[in-house]
Amino acid sequence: MDTTEIDAPVVSVTVYPDRARVTRRGSLRLPAGDHRVRVAPLPSGLRRDSIRVGGRGAATVLGVDVTARRQARSTDAQVVDLERRRRELADELAEVEDADGVEEQRGAFLTRLAERAGGTYARALAAGDAAPADVAAFTDAVTAQLSDARSRRRALARRRTELAEQLAAVDRDLDAARGKREPDRLAADVTVTVADDDADVELELTYLVDGARWQPSYDLRLVDDTMTVTWFALVSQGTGEDWPECELQLSTARPAATAGVPELPPWYLDRFRPAAPRAAAADPPVGMPPPPAPGAAPVGGGLARSAALRPRVRESVAEVEQGVSAATYRPARPVAVPADGSAHRATIAVLELPARLDHVTVPVRAAEAHLRATVRNTSAHTLLPGPAAVFHGADFVAATRLPTWAPGEETELALGVDDRLRVERKLHRRTETKATLSSTRRREVEHRITVANHTPRAATVEVRDQLPVSRDEAVVVRETTLAPPPAERTELGELTWRLSLAPGDSGEITLGFRVELPKGVELTGWRE
Repeated sequence: MDTTEIDAPVVSVTVYPDRARVTRRGSLRLPAGDHRVRVAPLPSGLRRDSIRVGGRGAATVLGVDVTARRQARSTDAQVVDLERRRRELADELAEVEDADGVEEQRGAFLTRLAERAGGTYARALAAGDAAPADVAAFTDAVTAQLSDARSRRRALARRRTELAEQLAAVDRDLDAARGKREPDRLAADVTVTVADDDADVELELTYLVDGARWQPSYDLRLVDDTMTVTWFALVSQGTGEDWPECELQLSTARPAATAGVPELPPWYLDRFRPAAPRAAAADPPVGMPPPPAPGAAPVGGGLARSAALRPRVRESVAEVEQGVSAATYRPARPVAVPADGSAHRATIAVLELPARLDHVTVPVRAAEAHLRATVRNTSAHTLLPGPAAVFHGADFVAATRLPTWAPGEETELALGVDDRLRVERKLHRRTETKATLSSTRRREVEHRITVANHTPRAATVEVRDQLPVSRDEAVVVRETTLAPPPAERTELGELTWRLSLAPGDSGEITLGFRVELPKGVELTGWRE
C-alpha cells in the first residue's frame, strides 16, 4: 500500500486553560481502493489517544496510526535558521579568539626581541660599531609594530563583545523555541478505502496537545458611576508547532478536572485520647505569611468626568457560545500564536457595569479615607479569576486580582486614599482610679472621631472602630458612650457607623468605654 503525504495546515485551535485542541485539514484526489494518507509533521507532545479523523468525500476511514519520525536535526524553518546563525557566530567568535592569540604571541615576540636587541645595541654603541640613527630606526620600527598589534587586539576585543552579545540573543531565541528544537516529530497515518475512482477526499485531523493555555486579564476603569470592565485573554503556547492566523476559540472548560460528583466519607467523632509522652521534636517550619494586599495609589485628582466631544474608539469583542458548564469565546480577528511561550492578547468583552461609590475609614489604624466602588456584574458573563489593573478615570490607582465573578454578584474595589475627606481621631478624656482595700481599679477613656467632607458632592463614609474584648472573667469591659449608636456591631467588638455628609459638612462620633480590674490583676493588651 503506497503512502501519500498531504499538506494539512492548522485551520482552527480551541485553547483550554491548560491545553489545546488543534484541527488540521487537507484535501486530495484518490483512485478506488485502499490508501494510506500521512499527515506530518505533528508535535511530539500531542496526546496519541486524542487523535480523531473526520472529513468529507466518498471514502471510509479504516484506522489511524501514530508513528515517530526520527531526524538528526529539527526541520522547523525558524529553528534551522537560528541554529545556522548560531554556528556562524560561534565560528566567527572562534576566529576572533585565534586572531587575538596570534596578536598576543606577536606582541610577546616583539617585546623579547626589543629586550635582547637593546643589550646588543648598547654594546655596539659603546664599541663604536653602530650608529645612533640605526638604533633609533630599529626602536621606532619595533614600537610601531607593538602599537599596531595592541590596536588590533583592542578591535578584536570589541568584535568579541559584539559577537558574544549576538550569540546570547540567538540562544535566547532558541530557548523560546525550545518546543520546536526537538528533531523528532510524529506523523498520523490514516488508512482509507475509496469506492469510486478519482474521488475528492477532505480529511480533518484533530488532537489534544499540552503546553498551551490562556489566562484572563482585566482593565477596570471607573468614570462617574460606571465601571468599564475590559476582559482580555492572554494566549501562549510552547507545543512545538506554530499556530498561523486561523479560527481561534477560547474555552473555559477544564478537561483535566474530574467529571464525577464528590462523595461524602463518614464523619466520625471519638473521645480524645492523649498521646504517650515522647522526645521533644524540633518546631515545625513556620509557613510563609500571605502576601499583603496591593496598596492603592493616591487618587490625587478627584472624580474623572467624561468630557470627550468625539466618540470613543471602540474595541472588537469576541462572540460567546454558552454551554451547560462552560463557555467558548471566538475573538473577532484571527490571532497567530507562535510556539515561543510569548503571550498574545485578544479582547473577549467590554462590559459597562453600574458602580456605587462610598468611603471607608479605620481611624484607629490610619487617619485617612479610602474610596471604594461596589460593582455588580449585570452582564451574562462569568468572569474568571485573574489580575486586574484599576483606573480612576485616566489615573492608574491599583493592581488587584479579581476572583470568580458570577452574573448578579457584587465585588468591592479599592480606589485609593481620597485626601479630600479629612479624618481625625483624638483621645478626649482619660481617667484612672487606684484600687483601695478589697476594691477594683477602673480605667476609662473616651475618643472622638471627626470626618469632614471637602468634596464637591455628597459622600457616604463607613467608619470602623472597636471596643476591647475581655478574655478573662476578672477583666470587665463596659461601654460608656457610643454616640451616635453604631449601625453594626460584632461579638468581637467591631463597630461600624455610616455617615452621610453633604459637601462641606462634617460628622462626629464619640466612643467611650471603661475597664474594671480586681486588685492584684495586671492588664495586658491595652492601647490608647
